[in-house]
Amino acid sequence: MTARTPPLPLAEAQARLLALAPTIPVEWRDVMQAAGHYLAEPLHARRNQPAAPLSAMDGFAMRAADLPGPWRLIGESAAGHPFVGTLGTGEAVRISTGAVVPPDADMVLLKEDSAIDGSTLHLDGTAPHPTERHIRPRGMDFGEGAAILPRGWRIDAAAIGLALAAGHERLPVHRPIRLTVIDGGDELAAPGTAPSLHQIPASNGPMLAALAARLPVVATRIGPVPDTLDALITAFEAARDADVIVTSGGASVGDHDLIRPALAAMGVDIAFWRVGIKPGKPLLVARRGDQVILGLPGNPASAWVTGFLFMLPLLRAALGATEPLPRAIMVPLATPMGKGGSRMEFLRAHWDGATVALDRLQDSGALSPLARSNALIVRAAGAAPAPAGSAVPVYLTGID
Repeated sequence: MTARTPPLPLAEAQARLLALAPTIPVEWRDVMQAAGHYLAEPLHARRNQPAAPLSAMDGFAMRAADLPGPWRLIGESAAGHPFVGTLGTGEAVRISTGAVVPPDADMVLLKEDSAIDGSTLHLDGTAPHPTERHIRPRGMDFGEGAAILPRGWRIDAAAIGLALAAGHERLPVHRPIRLTVIDGGDELAAPGTAPSLHQIPASNGPMLAALAARLPVVATRIGPVPDTLDALITAFEAARDADVIVTSGGASVGDHDLIRPALAAMGVDIAFWRVGIKPGKPLLVARRGDQVILGLPGNPASAWVTGFLFMLPLLRAALGATEPLPRAIMVPLATPMGKGGSRMEFLRAHWDGATVALDRLQDSGALSPLARSNALIVRAAGAAPAPAGSAVPVYLTGID
């Protein structure tokens, strides 16, 4: 695999990477500790929700056959305190939202459609239509045994609520991924040290680790690692227990780009190298046993973009996500764009909720556009100029 080998198209490169995703063991976690994970098995309800018919409104429970009334009030059904008596002909009970509807009742009359004279209730408005309108039937949300969430579903706040309501206190998920991020380059100054004129602070490693922190990941950082073969091999050996290794820098073809030679010296085969995108062309993927090694470019914008397009999908796939790739949406341009280049481009941009505006600075060595941006505009190779207002595909990068 040489520099003359044509770069892979993005979709093919992503598919080949995801096919290499490591196998992560399944463990059972308390529901609250499963947030951010993906379900390793489909989830089925262990109970009916609601378990009994409930009132959806404040009012009075009665028999629809007794319309138009009047009714004699004989008690109350409150949330958590159901009416325990028997509801006879011409009788009604006060009922609050969320309270159990008495077995003999099949209608809830709204409080604002009624009038009370002592213990007598009168219709003073409109009866519900249909008469069961304000009653939530047993099993309305889900029934016992129903499939409520599929395997691979991201467990968010709503899913936690659903799982608990369905009778689950523990959930099957894949254990957190052990990720090692290796920063390489003689030009990097370690965190906490003042860089010399020929150096820059080592920011890619912390940036990539923070990007991965969106997911259930235990990240370890190594570096900065000097530009020597021995130092890189030592770093790779120190990360042997990781599920995924991500490197930053050293994956290109320069004299000091030693990721490929280091892997070759360790007997690690490269799955593929170079992708036809900008920024991020010199991307490398290798596999050592069940461990995946992802070599990202060293320029910060290139590292971030490839981290978004490759690292995050790989981590999601290993964690069991059924849809690990990001989804683009169509958004109108705030300003016009010129013709696309020779490669598919991912342009840093800002989405204001209505339109997307290209950042003025697109150099792959610049970090400020990344901090200002919350979107990537996807520009096909050779794309025609796009006027303001035209819709373009966009990844919203602040949403996982």
